[in-house]
Amino acid sequence: MSVSIDDIRAAAAHLEGLARKTPVYTCHTVDDNCGAKVFFKCENFQRVGAFKFRGAYNALSQLAEARRAAGVLTFSSGNHGQAIALAGKLLGIPAVIVMPKDAPGVKIAATKGYGAEIVLYDKHQTTRELLGAKIAGERGLTVIPPYDHAHIIAGQGTVALELHDEVAGLDVLIAPVGGGGLISGCAVATKVLRPSCKVIGIEPENADDATRSFKTGELQTVNNPDTVADGARTPSLGKLTFPLIRECVDDMITVSDDAIVTAMRFIWERMKLVVEPTGAMAYAALHSGALDVTGKRVGVVISGGNVDLDAMPLLFA
Repeated sequence: MSVSIDDIRAAAAHLEGLARKTPVYTCHTVDDNCGAKVFFKCENFQRVGAFKFRGAYNALSQLAEARRAAGVLTFSSGNHGQAIALAGKLLGIPAVIVMPKDAPGVKIAATKGYGAEIVLYDKHQTTRELLGAKIAGERGLTVIPPYDHAHIIAGQGTVALELHDEVAGLDVLIAPVGGGGLISGCAVATKVLRPSCKVIGIEPENADDATRSFKTGELQTVNNPDTVADGARTPSLGKLTFPLIRECVDDMITVSDDAIVTAMRFIWERMKLVVEPTGAMAYAALHSGALDVTGKRVGVVISGGNVDLDAMPLLFA
């Protein structure tokens, strides 16, 4: 495999004292509703408000000195961009972030706040990969993709490394899926640390490329996916993440945008946690009944909490 448990453990060492060991929350109402014991790994409390800091710092920390001096570039709808920006600031590495014009304002503002240079693009006129490659080539920047990178995947896998250390005997681990960096890293770790634990990815119905790829065994794409979960608006899995998912993930399930918003609202109201739509995706599979976990010990990854508050009245209307 392109990423191993040793890579994930090495990432944990790089992140020691820098990434937060995020808390695990429980909720009696959730347990009663699901007929299970559910443990929420709250990456909304991670630096930059999302799990993405883990992979970003792990990747940048391993760059050669010449590449650090030249700077890095990435493309992101928000959380990965913030993560690269902060990691770059901590390591003294200049960062350029290519973001879609319709990215949540809170994520654009936060990325600027970490000192990165922002380049906005119209996703209907070009792709972030093409624009990013052009800028990187002109300026000699190292491209750090948001998910299809071994050091990124290994960093994200530390989420599961921590969770299995914090909660013994998990039967199921559920995580949201965009480009697959989080689910693939968590799956690699889980299949070593707890081989009997089922790893299940959750994806929006309107951005179901990963689910179709998993079911057919061939990489599928979706053009301009339209979903409330902006962190899952990826056109496809990556060349690294797809094989890892095929080998280590047990199932993929889709949920509707309505289910995502309902789950998000429940977490806000009943658990008093601020989560973004993508962060609520994994729990949406339980709350909606799409996934039956009766009698199981279940780990649920809340991937982030960077919410565009201006959009909340529309979501919760």
